[in-house]
Amino acid sequence: MSRAEAAEAFARCSNAGRWGAEDELGTLNLITPDVRRRAAALVVEGVSVSLGSDIDTVQRPLNPRPAWHVMHLNEGGLPYATGDSVHVDIHGVDTHLDALGHVYLDGQGYNGRRQNEVVTHDGLRANSIHAMRHGIFTRGVLLDVAAALAVPWLDEDHVVTRADLEAAERHAGVTAEAGDAVVVHTGLERRAGERDTGEIVARAGLGLEAVSWLYDRDVAVFAGDCVDRLPPSDSGLELPLHQIGIAATGLALLDWPRLTDLLRALERYGRSTFLLTAAPLRIPGGTGSPVNPIATF
Repeated sequence: MSRAEAAEAFARCSNAGRWGAEDELGTLNLITPDVRRRAAALVVEGVSVSLGSDIDTVQRPLNPRPAWHVMHLNEGGLPYATGDSVHVDIHGVDTHLDALGHVYLDGQGYNGRRQNEVVTHDGLRANSIHAMRHGIFTRGVLLDVAAALAVPWLDEDHVVTRADLEAAERHAGVTAEAGDAVVVHTGLERRAGERDTGEIVARAGLGLEAVSWLYDRDVAVFAGDCVDRLPPSDSGLELPLHQIGIAATGLALLDWPRLTDLLRALERYGRSTFLLTAAPLRIPGGTGSPVNPIATF
């Protein structure tokens, strides 16, 4: 893809100005009071499962900058208290929510803001994770692309398309609607356990077609065991979900969730929808935040 074609895709999927010139929420604006009430009505069994990962402190190819977990024994000199601290690479392999100021295409970011005007050594001047501090509360919809294609997992060279997502809708008997959180399953965790001994560097991911589908459907949140295909398959648009989805559409992206417990719960209760909640840490100027997304049934 040429840079001109990438710019055209950016313009086509742009929500700049849709919610006003000062907006920093992006597609979270689509989670309206009615959307929240509909999501709350999905809670029947009263059971919750986590989509989050354990904080990873082990350095390896997939996790070159691991978290530091430090114990502070005898906290404050009190013999009965202990404490600890954690330093986390926000955009590493731990489950996190990306801020809209995290990524750009040719210096252009969400809502017409330029990278050189937003990014500073002290943090983001706009589009930071702090804008999302009131959290996510919406309907989650699982689209199991691997199951729809009748495979245990998608190979690393698979680019998820619009047709794949619509096949997953038909397989689930559900339609993604405005304000939804779409959770895509490609079988990455099963592949890691059975074939790659846990080190998944190359993986299937969404192509521009699928990103455009998210825009057309007014999806509020994307999560899944895939993001962009890695390594990138197009040098002209290396990360379409990030460079178009976040920077143009203002899409809220929950990166690196874990889906095994969610899949088990969905199978147990015979459904493909659930209440999804998640809230970032209130980090003024932050480019993202660790989160522990919760699915409730």
